[in-house]
Amino acid sequence: MNRTRKPTDLAPEDAWFKSSYSSGSEGNCIEAADLAPEIGIRDSKKKEGPALLFPRSSWAAFVNGVRSGELPEHA
Repeated sequence: MNRTRKPTDLAPEDAWFKSSYSSGSEGNCIEAADLAPEIGIRDSKKKEGPALLFPRSSWAAFVNGVRSGELPEHA
């Protein structure tokens, strides 16, 4: 289950980093923050929010699914 929160409630600005899978030229970018034991995800174009908060295990399963080809990298 994910929860939507304001990024400023989750972590300071310098805790967020752009995903290596994000497309810099097309504007389809996400940023993540390690908020142990959870992962915060936000749109890099809308840094003020909202952000999604996922359990670490759910985020790891999603990333592994993309890497293994189980899930498409681009929809």
